[in-house]
Amino acid sequence: MHPESVQNVIGIFDSGVGGLTVLRCVTDLLPAEKIVYLGDSARVPYGTKGDDTVKRFALENARFLMRFKPKLIIVACNTASAVAVDHVAANIPVPVFGVVRPGAEAACRISDHGRIGVMATETTIGSGAYQRHILELRPEATVFAVACPLLVPIIEDGRGRTDQIARLAASEYVTKLANKVDTILLGCTHYPLLADLIGEIAGPGVKIVDSAGETAETVFRQMKAMNLLAGKEKRGQIYFMATDAPGRFASIGSRFLGKKIKKVYHVKQEEFFEKTQ
Repeated sequence: MHPESVQNVIGIFDSGVGGLTVLRCVTDLLPAEKIVYLGDSARVPYGTKGDDTVKRFALENARFLMRFKPKLIIVACNTASAVAVDHVAANIPVPVFGVVRPGAEAACRISDHGRIGVMATETTIGSGAYQRHILELRPEATVFAVACPLLVPIIEDGRGRTDQIARLAASEYVTKLANKVDTILLGCTHYPLLADLIGEIAGPGVKIVDSAGETAETVFRQMKAMNLLAGKEKRGQIYFMATDAPGRFASIGSRFLGKKIKKVYHVKQEEFFEKTQ
């Protein structure tokens, strides 16, 4: 890496606002970094789309972020990480990090008996990525995977732990894992907003793993090893971009980030594709 690259941005993209939970963890660990976040809100959700479509979207997002000369890119979407992270890494000349491997590593590390549940979107579960990584890391483990299509829209609708609809939906999925697992891996970056509820339903004997926090830890370690950490003289800046409805992105995203998002730049379609060619 060229020494000047430490001054470059970290690029982060997601299909929408879910990746802001990853951004939040990254800024907690790396407060001096300058970050550009792209939410592909014009094409959300990715979790119900086919693999080829997700790969195309993910690479287009990464190529758009390359205009900002990032020192690395984080694919802060479980679906895109599960399906497309290798495809992106093969076509982008900077390090690329996903959220699947760090989450799988954490689940394997903390599970007492290797009985691990994975809650994620349909496409993520269908890809088998979490299942493969867990069994590669811990071959004796038993993995129970549950697709949870209702949780993303419920979370984006602002329904939290005390909401009856959120509780009913979470119960529907968590009870499929009841008495089978000692650890539940939240395989979607939206799900940390319901982590307390999921943990409550699962019971005190079940550990909850958040892939967002684990990804931030991995990125921090790798940046330190590659001498890519920015200096600590001042706090970094965050630039938010969305491919559609920037006002809605700011409103919903503020809940995910834990603080108000004041400005979101609208990346218009012609600009987006001009920069991804």
